[in-house]
Amino acid sequence: MKFLILTKKQLTAFACAVLCVVVIVVGSVSTLAENNRLLPIYCVETDKKQIAISFDAAWGNDDTETLIDILAEYEVPATFFVVGAWVDKYPESVKALSDAGHHIENHSNTHPYMSTLSREQMLNELSACNEKIEGITGRCPTLFRPPYGDYSNPVIEAVEEAKMYTIQWSIDSLDWKDTATPESICERVTKKAHEGGIVLFHNDADFTPKALPNILKGLKDEGYEFVFIEDLIYKENYEIKHDGTQCKIKNN
Repeated sequence: MKFLILTKKQLTAFACAVLCVVVIVVGSVSTLAENNRLLPIYCVETDKKQIAISFDAAWGNDDTETLIDILAEYEVPATFFVVGAWVDKYPESVKALSDAGHHIENHSNTHPYMSTLSREQMLNELSACNEKIEGITGRCPTLFRPPYGDYSNPVIEAVEEAKMYTIQWSIDSLDWKDTATPESICERVTKKAHEGGIVLFHNDADFTPKALPNILKGLKDEGYEFVFIEDLIYKENYEIKHDGTQCKIKNN
């Protein structure tokens, strides 16, 4: 029987070769995973100075009428992502928002972590909330914002199956924080504002009504046009960059 005897130098070279193969394979897998990762729309690449205001409504309702009045005063359209359970509890507010001209979109039916659900449960969350909203407004939502910002490939695939678009945000007002003040909310939003941006507020945060007028006035003074998220995003021939920016695919 013959044995292959390797010198220390040969063993070192062999180990390096194996390591290189491992690195290449792992690198390829990582690249593949990254390339296959689906992303929501966080913002939109555009040459227009447009921005979209959005509110999440899942729990309280004390300030909804006040928000409607402020938005009307500054003639600003807004997108409200509402939970189905919130619709059940406050149908009159859903109708008031719709009658005021705002878009009512889907924020799930029960506010779960969507990535923990089965495909069937995800679709049920979407359809149940859609039906409740359409029953009051006459308009079926086309956008979905996952609760807690929680998403995964299966979540986005389920949303696409429902013929909807998954929406996040690029400008977080942080109005829900205990440390938030009208001044901090206003400063954060106005400093982070950008073309094609989507702003996140909440309908029941303590200081949002006090901060909102200065934000809307400040952005208008800077030349921003407020639009619905549905009008800001591209519906076809688009791609989403690694940072969540939706871009129009340019024809060669």
